[in-house]
Amino acid sequence: MNIIDQCVAQGVPFAREYGGSLANRSFGGAQVSRTFYARGQTGQQLLLGAYQALERQVHAGTVTMIPRTEMLDLIVIDGQARGIVARNLVDGELSVHIADAVILASGGYGNVYYLSTNARGSNATAIWRAYKRGALFANPCFTQIHPTCIPVSGDYQSKLTLMSESLRNDGRIWVPKMKGDRRSPNQIPEDERDYYLERRYPRFGNLVPRDVASRNAKQVCDEDRGVGKSGLGVYLDFSDAISRFGENIIRDRYGNLFDMYQRITDEDPYKGPMRIYPAIHYTMGGLWVDYQLQSTIPGLFVLGEANFSDHGANRLGASALMQGLADGYFIIPYTVGNYLAANRFARVDESQQEIQNTVNTVRESINKLLSIRGERTVDSFHRALGKIVWESCGMTRTARGLDTAVGEIRALREEFWQNVTVPGSSGDLNQNLEKAGRVADFFELAELMCIDARERNESCGGHFREESQTAEGEALRDDEHYSYVAAWGYRGTGEPPELTKELLEFRNLHPSQRSYK
Repeated sequence: MNIIDQCVAQGVPFAREYGGSLANRSFGGAQVSRTFYARGQTGQQLLLGAYQALERQVHAGTVTMIPRTEMLDLIVIDGQARGIVARNLVDGELSVHIADAVILASGGYGNVYYLSTNARGSNATAIWRAYKRGALFANPCFTQIHPTCIPVSGDYQSKLTLMSESLRNDGRIWVPKMKGDRRSPNQIPEDERDYYLERRYPRFGNLVPRDVASRNAKQVCDEDRGVGKSGLGVYLDFSDAISRFGENIIRDRYGNLFDMYQRITDEDPYKGPMRIYPAIHYTMGGLWVDYQLQSTIPGLFVLGEANFSDHGANRLGASALMQGLADGYFIIPYTVGNYLAANRFARVDESQQEIQNTVNTVRESINKLLSIRGERTVDSFHRALGKIVWESCGMTRTARGLDTAVGEIRALREEFWQNVTVPGSSGDLNQNLEKAGRVADFFELAELMCIDARERNESCGGHFREESQTAEGEALRDDEHYSYVAAWGYRGTGEPPELTKELLEFRNLHPSQRSYK
């Protein structure tokens, strides 16, 4: 509740009951109304509240904002994080920022899949460069796929649009019972519709967790019962809710989402069902941190989605931004202060050899990308990489598929460094150069994700190995052999990563097999 109170104080307009108290509603994975919300745009409103609070401090002079700048490496001196090297995205100038501690809150790495619900500029470079400087990377294969997204519409689409999970409170998910049925939804009678989540999970119905809903959507599409031109989609139908509550009530609850869907698809969700399909949304893996949010590099603290903590192999809805807020408002102000108070820091200036070496490493990497002058665009490589990772390390994984994916990623990465074209120069605004550096990091991260998924021969949460499932097709964990955090360490170019296992102890509450039947 402290987090909610903090957000309310910042102006986040959470929904309220008639009497003025904060309202709750259900979300996937829960049968009780426990989620605070702001209509159908809770995440956006939380971000706006955080941005406003930040700008207030900028105006007060307590925070200096350096916009249009990207971190490209971490400065480590005598084993401690002592600053970063950054590039100005407008004029290309490299700058050094020296500090006694570094905090990374750079988000997740969902864009390794190319198509995701993340902003296009979201990338893994900050945490990946820290990994290559000695920070352990934990559980990289744990990724969350959101079941309620607008399906892919073409080969050259650049991102996917998330439709709020709140829609599953009133919408019913179904596909035709008959394979290959391409009739419009309004032409398919009720007795020829398969409300598959309600059929398979009568207790939870359409509010099963995201991983379960996503895998089931993939399964019915694999059975040739998907909808839309591509066959990669299922229906989210509000006709029953509109009949029960009236269109005005549904419009009041979800009107902004319905309007957004209609603008994107040119389909009216008040007159027919929405088409949805799973998409990459969140990454539970990230840099390993302790309870102080400090990585394995002293002085490097990692917050929010950039770290691995809190969510394990799965993440329930409405918890991601709350984790970031908890890390930022209620943990890091105390733990970074303790670190600064407990350590003595030698004076550092830009002339030191360690800093110059880091700057030179960044400059050499930029020059190498610009010098290749190949024939294939950065986006084409990124799109090809995303397809490999999505098919082999997406909703379901197999040992054979992961082994194949590692080989394909390595071959594609080799071609990238021989045949990519990056027009322009490093001394001005060059978005192709920005993307090239990020995609180079995505290649290495994608390989680590597949190695991690291959090593974990069990199913758990968002990590579903087809070799490890129950007779009913549900995830089958192996707590005896895999009850640990997989923390991977960088050993150098061309060397396999080193696995460190942090064993998990359960003293009061013990894991049990999930069931939503």
